[in-house]
Amino acid sequence: MPLPLAPLLPLAVRLGLVASTTWAVSRWVRSATYPGRTDQRAEDALDDLGEGLSLHRPADRAEDRQTNATARLRRVIRFRGRTYEVDAGLMARLRLREREE
Repeated sequence: MPLPLAPLLPLAVRLGLVASTTWAVSRWVRSATYPGRTDQRAEDALDDLGEGLSLHRPADRAEDRQTNATARLRRVIRFRGRTYEVDAGLMARLRLREREE
């Protein structure tokens, strides 16, 4: 006995419409958003980080009690015959200032 496919037609049309609308909106959003940029100075600073964790207060910023933190992890991982290099760097700044009310 053949299956009645006519009752499934409205569902298929709705799903197709939702899928095509989602695809069109995602293409529009991707083309309308700013792709960003890479700041070479920041890339060079991250490349110059030493491995490990560092926390220090620069002597020239003592008046605003600025504290800088850096961290870098470099590892080579071998998994299932493939080799991956992990290079993660982090730079952070915390500045506490007392304000006059």
